Amino acid sequence: MLPQYERLADPDVSDAGGTLRRSTLRVRFGKLAVATVMLPVAGFLFCVIWSLLYNFEQANATHCMVYNFLPSLSAAIGNYQPQRFVWQFSVLFHAPFRYAIAFHYKNHHLTLLSRKHRKEWAYLACILNIVELSSLVGLSLWTSSNNYEIHKFCFSAFVICSILYMHLVVLINWLTRADEMLTLAERKSLRFKRYLLVVNVVSILSAVYFFVRHNNHCEPGIYSWFALSEYVFVYSNIGFHMTAYFDFTRANVYFHWRTGIHFSPV
Repeated sequence: MLPQYERLADPDVSDAGGTLRRSTLRVRFGKLAVATVMLPVAGFLFCVIWSLLYNFEQANATHCMVYNFLPSLSAAIGNYQPQRFVWQFSVLFHAPFRYAIAFHYKNHHLTLLSRKHRKEWAYLACILNIVELSSLVGLSLWTSSNNYEIHKFCFSAFVICSILYMHLVVLINWLTRADEMLTLAERKSLRFKRYLLVVNVVSILSAVYFFVRHNNHCEPGIYSWFALSEYVFVYSNIGFHMTAYFDFTRANVYFHWRTGIHFSPV
């Protein structure tokens, strides 16, 4: 069921043949955005808490054999059950909606970029968004315990593409939208995007620092600070995508059994 993007009439209004299109389901985009984002939010939180309660020693063990109090991202989501199942379910179930939103953002960015700017940026942002999401799916399916090389590749692609995507989206908005032209919701969206971008970059730099320090010195607790930096990176990334709630606050999403998913701006 491929996404289609077009302005639609109200699904409760009769079509040309006088038949009500009752097979169309209309959902406010904001509700869909919240539900979509809450899946990985709740799934990841469950994995961390369950690992701390029932797999504390195993999840916090490293090659250094020193005390740690938080499991890494990979250990929390991929090494044990039921954490692995919960995380994979939350990622796979929310992925189709994220792909549809990525294409909708592509159309949104195309309308923002005037002839004076490079419209190729809209397509590049869409590609980065899709690769980021696909990498998230990949690192969730191939865990560090069952296929480390694929997991490492997908994690690296996720980090790089997510940061580049966030930078590019902020740049597109900065070049095309003056503050006086923005609605209150759009101002909130842009402000949150900038803030979360900074938090995201700082968190991944912190993660690299703590990871190197742990490997070089094997200090107690340092690997857990690396894990905490990973958590902040994940949640700041999720928060950045959640700003779609403000970008399309008046939008509706139509689900039709024949024609697929449609986005309408009103």
